[in-house]
Amino acid sequence: MGAGLGGGSAMRAKRFGLPSKINWLALAAYLVMLAAALYVARRYANPAPPNRIVISTGADEGDYQTYAALYRSIIKKSGVELSIRPSSGTVQNLRLLKDPKSEVDVAFVQDGLDDSDEESRLVALGSLYYEPLWVFYPRRHGQPELSRFSQLVGKRLAIGEPGGGTQALAVRILKASGVDGTNSRLIYLTYVEAVQALRKGEIDAGFFLTTADDDLIKPMLADPNLRLMSADQAEAITRQLPFLNHLVLPHGAIDLQTNLPDQDVHLVASTATLVAREGLHPALIDLLLLAATEVHAEPGFFEKKGEFPVDKDYDFRISPEAKRFYKSGERFWLRYLPFWVANLAERFIHVVIPLLALLFPLFRTVPRLREWWIKSGIYKRYGELKYLETQMKAETDRQKFAEHLRELDGIEERVNDMKVPLEYSEHLYGLREHIEFVRSKLTRS
Repeated sequence: MGAGLGGGSAMRAKRFGLPSKINWLALAAYLVMLAAALYVARRYANPAPPNRIVISTGADEGDYQTYAALYRSIIKKSGVELSIRPSSGTVQNLRLLKDPKSEVDVAFVQDGLDDSDEESRLVALGSLYYEPLWVFYPRRHGQPELSRFSQLVGKRLAIGEPGGGTQALAVRILKASGVDGTNSRLIYLTYVEAVQALRKGEIDAGFFLTTADDDLIKPMLADPNLRLMSADQAEAITRQLPFLNHLVLPHGAIDLQTNLPDQDVHLVASTATLVAREGLHPALIDLLLLAATEVHAEPGFFEKKGEFPVDKDYDFRISPEAKRFYKSGERFWLRYLPFWVANLAERFIHVVIPLLALLFPLFRTVPRLREWWIKSGIYKRYGELKYLETQMKAETDRQKFAEHLRELDGIEERVNDMKVPLEYSEHLYGLREHIEFVRSKLTRS
């Protein structure tokens, strides 16, 4: 009996495929990996994108406001609202982006403000178009044409509104040319006020940072009492201030019939940049860049077809999502599916499928664990029976045999109380047969 029951237990354990200590360690390691994968998926997988973006622009009638309105109509088709917030310009836009309480997600920013905050959590989504700096001055009898910024020493200069992009750029270029508030009079005026002041002769030059198709430019070019400065040092200025670009406005480019301007004009230009908070959802970045591409890819007075938007920026690091967009275009699913369906499909591919791949081995392990749990109860009774059989071998006292018989009855009672699925009944019946075998040995002793 001893050899038969003990050997049978070993063979059954092997046949049942119960987990060894090594298997337990492997299972524990797998569960730790699964928990880590779930944590990473929850922590880093992008949630569903919000259905609203807040963009800070500029003055009510400025280019930024106009382009934001175009973006809004394009993005609206995808079910996302673009909320437009007017501002005083680039400086305020940057301040709003850095303020966590402002709710501003993205803004138009003029390149070249020399943002020195190394820990800034702002990223560029791309440069959008050129913003030339136009310098107009009154046409006065006997006064030579202006061609260098250094000639503005001692003049009354309207450099835009305080905190605006025009003021920031004008100050940097003037300073590089030896002109500042100590040797000239710097006046803060709106563009409309500056135009009026020029025509009245109240200022000696006005600075305007805007596109060539702005409603202000053509009337000033056509005004016989005003002149546009052609900067003969434009290329040199771009070497001193690398964020600037040297542009040439050909004569007649504004109006062929009246030949406006009447000569080639050399200008320096910044670029308008779309800047966002670092945490802006990647799906929304794609929407913004698709809208920017539709609006800015067409040729302009200075821009070639398809030149913008582009991943070129001097002040901010380019967003990784924007880099991917410029390299490969919009995400695969956006090319064929509506925005929300595409986003859901991408999240499913990137999160659910890898998790299912991790869970699949677990699905195979669970039935084995269930089997082990059920059989472990049966083997516990086998262990008790084996221990009782070992005690019987060295026993000669009749009274002890009676105690062993009561112990055997207890084992049988616990076996009868066990509830196992039908497919494991054969193991339970086999255990009962062994109990009867041991009982027969006890009664014969």
